[in-house]
Amino acid sequence: MPSVTKLVLTIALTVGSVLSFSGDMTYFNPGLGACGWTNGDGDAIAALSPSKSGNCGRNIKIHYQGKSTSAKVVDKCPGCSAESIDVSPSVFEKLAPKDLGRVKVTWEFA
Repeated sequence: MPSVTKLVLTIALTVGSVLSFSGDMTYFNPGLGACGWTNGDGDAIAALSPSKSGNCGRNIKIHYQGKSTSAKVVDKCPGCSAESIDVSPSVFEKLAPKDLGRVKVTWEFA
């Protein structure tokens, strides 16, 4: 029978891997979002796929090539696949040059 410590560690690793996503990150110029808040290019915000609805106000942590930053979910991204995200220009620039336009990232709910 496995020890309780090993069992808890296995469960934590399994849950962690389920809650981590991998997809494209693009940027957009925000305004009034689907969550009802108005934001601008300098705000640390994100939009998620409609398949991830119900997450207004939650924070996500985004990772790209050894860099990380956080953003608040304030909008939907109808054109995003289930694990892709759309972020404000300021969030994108913290991780990659804007002229790349689209990069592969990993992210999770914080």
